Amino acid sequence: MKDVKLQWHPALDAALQIELEENLSDLIFDAEHLLSKKPMQIDLLIIKKRSDVHIHKNIGHIFKGHNIIEYKSPEDYLSTNDYYKILGYACFYVADTETVGNINPNDVTITFICSHYPYKMVRHMQEVRKAAVSRYDNGIYYFQGDIFSIQLIITGQLSKTVNYWLQSLRNDLKAGGEIRELIARYEKKRTSPRYQALVDVILRANWEEVEVEREMCDALRELFADELKESEEKGAERVLQLTKLLLNDNRMEDLKKAADSPEFCARLMEEYHI
Repeated sequence: MKDVKLQWHPALDAALQIELEENLSDLIFDAEHLLSKKPMQIDLLIIKKRSDVHIHKNIGHIFKGHNIIEYKSPEDYLSTNDYYKILGYACFYVADTETVGNINPNDVTITFICSHYPYKMVRHMQEVRKAAVSRYDNGIYYFQGDIFSIQLIITGQLSKTVNYWLQSLRNDLKAGGEIRELIARYEKKRTSPRYQALVDVILRANWEEVEVEREMCDALRELFADELKESEEKGAERVLQLTKLLLNDNRMEDLKKAADSPEFCARLMEEYHI
């Protein structure tokens, strides 16, 4: 399990849809929004909201018409450079329209999601950007006084009652109680593709901790064995199909790039409708 490269971003997309399922019909999840059709191409997760709808769920309370999401996996951290990068993307997103003023900057928000509180970045925003930081809810912080409305979500601090699935998107779940609860909750939702995508990553990220308890490990293997095998087989088939298509189209450079970049590989699969 530890040799498998985990794809955290699709799991985040699934977790956010689960958290916001009460308003799914009011939201558009653009998981790979292409920022500019020109040489500079950047993928962003954009959640677009209907203007006449207010999101009551705590993580979406700040949402406006256009909401840019930046996620850092548990192995990564949120830095000051990340803040300026996403700030720049947000400005570009507002400006990259066919008509001037098509997107009002006051209708744009930025959400940073990470596992650990980014002390250096927050201090920089307070001292240099002069932004006021306030705690809105467990694991949710608001930054006021910047160009856009900004929220910071720390998954490990979120309420297990209110935000169970998003707070579970971690690699430090503990054997016993946390793993048992994960299994119990998933058994009721295992037919849902969103839950399957999310739990598959959580399972793989915490596999060594799961094996601490042999009984739990056996139960977990029994529950997920077929699904893991099916997932791996489907993944291998899709990669093989993509390879054949790229070879037929003589796209050798794209084939090489796809081998090194899971994100680019996923984009090519979407292009070929695989």
